[in-house]
Amino acid sequence: MNKNHKDQKWVFGKDIEGEAAAPGVTRKVLAYCDAMMCVENLFEEGAVGAIHSHPHTQITYVAEGRFRFTIGDETREVGKGDTLCKQNSVKHGCVCLEKGVLVDYFTPMREDFIN
Repeated sequence: MNKNHKDQKWVFGKDIEGEAAAPGVTRKVLAYCDAMMCVENLFEEGAVGAIHSHPHTQITYVAEGRFRFTIGDETREVGKGDTLCKQNSVKHGCVCLEKGVLVDYFTPMREDFIN
C-alpha cells in the first residue's frame, strides 16, 4: 500500500489502495501531516471495530450505514451524518449494523497506520 503522501496538498481517494484493518473492514489512509490524519474505513455489515484506546483524539463522521458505538461506558446507535468525538485514551469500538463508511480524523496523526 502506498502511504508516501504525507504533507501532500492533494490526495485522491481513487489513488489510495485500501488494506484490511479487521475482518470486513478496509482502511484507506488519506491526507495527513504530523498534526492530523484523515482515514476512510469501509465496513461490511456485522464487522467489528474492537474496543481499544490510543493517545490520539479522534472524530468520526458516519458517511454511510448504521453502527452501534461504545465510547467509554456509553453505547448508542448512529447513522449517516452523525459525528462522534473520542478523546485520547478513552476506550471505544463499534459494530456495523448496516454496511457503511466511517471517516476518521486523528490528532496527532497515527504513525502506526503508516508503518
